[in-house]
Amino acid sequence: MNETILTLEQRFGARLEAHRRDSLVFVSVPADRAAQAVAWLRDRGGFTHLVMISCVDWIERGTFRLLYLLSSPQERRDIGVYVDIPRDAPSMESIHHLWAGAKVYQRELREMFGIDFPGSPGVNDPMILEGWHDIPPMRRDFDTLAYAERTYYPREGRSTRDPAADTAERVYPTDEELRRGIADLARRTYPGGSKDGES
Repeated sequence: MNETILTLEQRFGARLEAHRRDSLVFVSVPADRAAQAVAWLRDRGGFTHLVMISCVDWIERGTFRLLYLLSSPQERRDIGVYVDIPRDAPSMESIHHLWAGAKVYQRELREMFGIDFPGSPGVNDPMILEGWHDIPPMRRDFDTLAYAERTYYPREGRSTRDPAADTAERVYPTDEELRRGIADLARRTYPGGSKDGES
């Protein structure tokens, strides 16, 4: 794996990000060299299987971080290639010509994050969000609550509960009853205490 990393550094400007174990490393590659680096890993490095392409929205840095996870089934080793691209009008070179399955990942990333992959077949076709007219829903600045309130009008019988309290009552009913009993006892014993029984 060391020779692979060295070649990626020399030829594609890669930087080692994490060495998880001898059979799994992560490197970052500049966006303008990423497709060539991934092609080299497939054709010369033996990483013939595209496991996945995923994305993280680093809104604080103004970037999306793509991850191309590749595997070498023969040598039982994996490499993750990180690529940072700007959030503003994000675009990345397509790798559908290297793996046919890449077009599905790229189509999903286009729909969920708004990342363009020019030339990727069907990249602009709806995948799940047919008729979607809001910002891509996996972006961190997408307001799920505001969208739900705009889209799903209040209707009779619908209520909202605190998730933590609901879970406590449904999953741990005895603990919840015990907690309430202790709080009631504390209120009766120490009437000057707080409402939840703490002094």
